[in-house]
Amino acid sequence: MKKICLCFLLISNVLFSQDQDSAYKNASLSVEERVDNLLSLMTLEEKIGQLTTPLGWKMYSKNGDEVDISELYKEEIRARHIGGLWGLLRADPWTQKTLETGLHPREAAKITNEIQKYVIENSRLGIPLLLEEEAMHGHMAIGTTVFPTAIGQASTWNPELIKRMAETIAEEVRAQGANVGYGPIVDLARDPRWSRVEETFGEDPYLISEMGKSMVSGFQGNTAEDLKSGKHIAATLKHFAAYGVSEGGHNGGAVLVGERDLFQNYMYPVKEAVNSGILSIMTAYNSIDGIPSTAHKELLTNTLRQEWGFDGFVISDLGSIEGLQGSHHIVTTEVDAAAVAMNAGVDADLGGNGFDDALMNAVKADKVSEDRIDEAVRRVLKVKFKLGLFDNPYVDVENAEKVVRNPEHIELAKEVALQSVTMLKNENKLLPLSKNLKNIAVIGSNADLQYNQLGDYTAPQAEDNIVTVLEGIKNKMPQANIQYIKGTAVRDTTQTNIPAAVEAAKNAEVAIVVLGGSSARDFKTEYQETGAATVSASEDEILSDMESGEGYDRSTLQLMGKQLELLQAVVASGTPTVLVLIKGRPLLLNWPSENVPAILDAWYPGQQGGNAIADVLFGDFNPAGRLPVSVPKSVGQLPVYYNHWFPERRDYVEMDAKALYPFGHGLSYSEFEYSDLIVSVEGEGINTRVNLSVKVKNISDKDGDEVVQLYLRDMVSGVLSPVKQLRGFERVSIKSGETKNVHFEILPKELSLFNVDMEQVAEAGEFKVMIGASSEDIRLKTIFQLSENITINK
Repeated sequence: MKKICLCFLLISNVLFSQDQDSAYKNASLSVEERVDNLLSLMTLEEKIGQLTTPLGWKMYSKNGDEVDISELYKEEIRARHIGGLWGLLRADPWTQKTLETGLHPREAAKITNEIQKYVIENSRLGIPLLLEEEAMHGHMAIGTTVFPTAIGQASTWNPELIKRMAETIAEEVRAQGANVGYGPIVDLARDPRWSRVEETFGEDPYLISEMGKSMVSGFQGNTAEDLKSGKHIAATLKHFAAYGVSEGGHNGGAVLVGERDLFQNYMYPVKEAVNSGILSIMTAYNSIDGIPSTAHKELLTNTLRQEWGFDGFVISDLGSIEGLQGSHHIVTTEVDAAAVAMNAGVDADLGGNGFDDALMNAVKADKVSEDRIDEAVRRVLKVKFKLGLFDNPYVDVENAEKVVRNPEHIELAKEVALQSVTMLKNENKLLPLSKNLKNIAVIGSNADLQYNQLGDYTAPQAEDNIVTVLEGIKNKMPQANIQYIKGTAVRDTTQTNIPAAVEAAKNAEVAIVVLGGSSARDFKTEYQETGAATVSASEDEILSDMESGEGYDRSTLQLMGKQLELLQAVVASGTPTVLVLIKGRPLLLNWPSENVPAILDAWYPGQQGGNAIADVLFGDFNPAGRLPVSVPKSVGQLPVYYNHWFPERRDYVEMDAKALYPFGHGLSYSEFEYSDLIVSVEGEGINTRVNLSVKVKNISDKDGDEVVQLYLRDMVSGVLSPVKQLRGFERVSIKSGETKNVHFEILPKELSLFNVDMEQVAEAGEFKVMIGASSEDIRLKTIFQLSENITINK
């Protein structure tokens, strides 16, 4: 009997030990319990491996139709115990992945399954990978849906539409087996010389935060079950912090902002995203007041973690840990770079060269504690468990082709493009154009180049995926005689034929001139290690069109090459001219604004841009896009954002200080009348609510959308405050003759500022409410009183 009991005890102990060693595989346990168990089983090498995210596109090989994981990937698992891959499915000139050598959706789903299967079966603990992908305006992979870039998304002023777009992108990413999407980008764009304006939601913290929250919700869903549903992904906010306002517009350069400006403006949309439950945040290349973002412990740990309660993981931007030594020169060794970044609050290394052995050596030298390593690993593992990767790391290979770029997604891409088109000018109601036109000239550098309308961070495209403006007009007007003359390139001046364009215009009833910029990379472009393009200005070769996109900062904002000369010649022909702009940043439009009767701004409108622009041109869609960024009159005015602090800006000797086209500007084929603004203040303390309502009537004979914008001014404040700031907006569809009531609710945080003690407070006193159609087109004003100081909880 004693022998039987002893055997039973031994067996029980073995089974208990096995249960303890695999508790992290038990889906019935909480995320915290599973993370605790798994972390307790890991070696230091395995922990540091979980923080390593190498370049993914090197981890497979493709030979014809055969796709297999590479020997490099197997070695990464064996030797480095990596925890994730970045850009496994990415294709572009930098990665050298083409339509032939890159992965199509079914192949992508197959290889991600094999990637996960291999790590699960060939590593000691079987920890699945985070597969992280660029996803700001569509998944940056072959065959996916391409939406307008972020500056165009913001031009819709429609957060619900952007949420639907983000849900679609997330579904496409997850269907192919990846599980993290990079976005939203919440950088403020206050200097259009900066190369990455196109990736932002513009210049205003409130608009950015509303769009950013929509993307977080669309990517991640709203519940824990959503993240595991196979249709959602973890979102990664970019770039922390204040990336978009470096001196001189130099990408990744020094940022000189005060603490109050930093928190009042640049950190506002970040905090809103954190409050929305975002799971990952990426550091930036810049420094802030002399401290690199990737080494900024005050922001990464004190602000993000301790004050705001962020519990996701922080990942470096590509190469930014190494950049502490090579770019910023604040350390002398790789070990010190790894230690500074880790101790500041960076949890994971994008690129795989910043932590790894350097971090291991930092731990051995007592420069980083193993407790801090555990903290970082815990944050990464928690996201993996929340995504359900330990329970279901695989996807249905056959489903990928059904989901990715399906007809509903293509239609949504068109809807976002339609709502983003912004009419800047429409003199004598030239637009919409008559569908009875017989002869149309389509002219310009961007009229028929598909990559020029897609923006940076876009994969190679099959030709029939993209509808250019010329194709859209032909689709709309099959009975018309349409003559296309390119006329000139975006930058290059050697391939120009302006006389042919003028002749085409003279023979037409209308000339549609499509100009602007380009972020189209090509396989001749040289790239930095970070993936940013290297500017080329060789006089011996035909210049690339690329003048925007990461790395392409500018010193001027004129239309490049001979584009303005082309436009001037076409206008001089006497034929009514419509200018369509496709570009990634605000450009100087002084001459067009004075001399061209109709101007549409489409930014980079994505794969359905041509059809969307044609619908607007010919009246099948009534435009209601609004500018998310101010358009300057001169580089000498910069910065020219609308919500600057008091005092009011004085004019220059040469010109006034106002923007050519202000923030929020955009015209419609309809006209709207505002009336009956009512304001009431209810509640007290943090529960105070300011309720506003206004009536908006469509007084035209066309149904249309109006973007009703609410601006506030703190009349007297203890520190400087903006001359006006957006604090509410709504895009409203109103039929001809119809009146709608539009309601807004303002919370104390939206009335707040950071006082002399850097406390966030809504100060008692008068606030002016301004309701209108843009930051300058104010239709109604009133005053309300806040009766008490209200401290905002951190």
